[in-house]
Amino acid sequence: MNVEVTQLPGIGVRKDFSLTGCRRTIGIIDHKDGTIDLIVSKPGNPDATEQIPLSGPEATVLANLLGAPQLVAQLQEEQREFGELATRQLAVRVGSPYDGRQLGDTQMRTRTKASIVAVMRAGQAVPSPGPEFLFTAGDVLVVVGTAEGLAAAAKILVDG
Repeated sequence: MNVEVTQLPGIGVRKDFSLTGCRRTIGIIDHKDGTIDLIVSKPGNPDATEQIPLSGPEATVLANLLGAPQLVAQLQEEQREFGELATRQLAVRVGSPYDGRQLGDTQMRTRTKASIVAVMRAGQAVPSPGPEFLFTAGDVLVVVGTAEGLAAAAKILVDG
């Protein structure tokens, strides 16, 4: 599936793609000021679009609804053969001791033997984040490990 990226001078960037079989497009406008609009074309007329402004939290929720479950489902399907390993989504909440801190500060793998394999942020998957990756409230971490390791990882994100 091709995503069409269009620079909008003075506004930002439009990213959209065509839906299969219904002559419609769907996408976003990522404004320079940080705001995001969801865009959906009218049936049969991909050039006539409706723009729906999304607040930051709304964009994050929509991104997580669309992105994180599919990524986790794919990881779970691929890891069935590994027995005790499981995949879990863990959120960095407001007030977490790691909101605004680097992944390396958690010492997650050393402390729990669980690995953060991706971070979902505002609809974008960040695969294999390094120790310098800076967490922010609203991030959804995709963590792989044993049940004990995943429980310990969740506790670290809440208690430090």
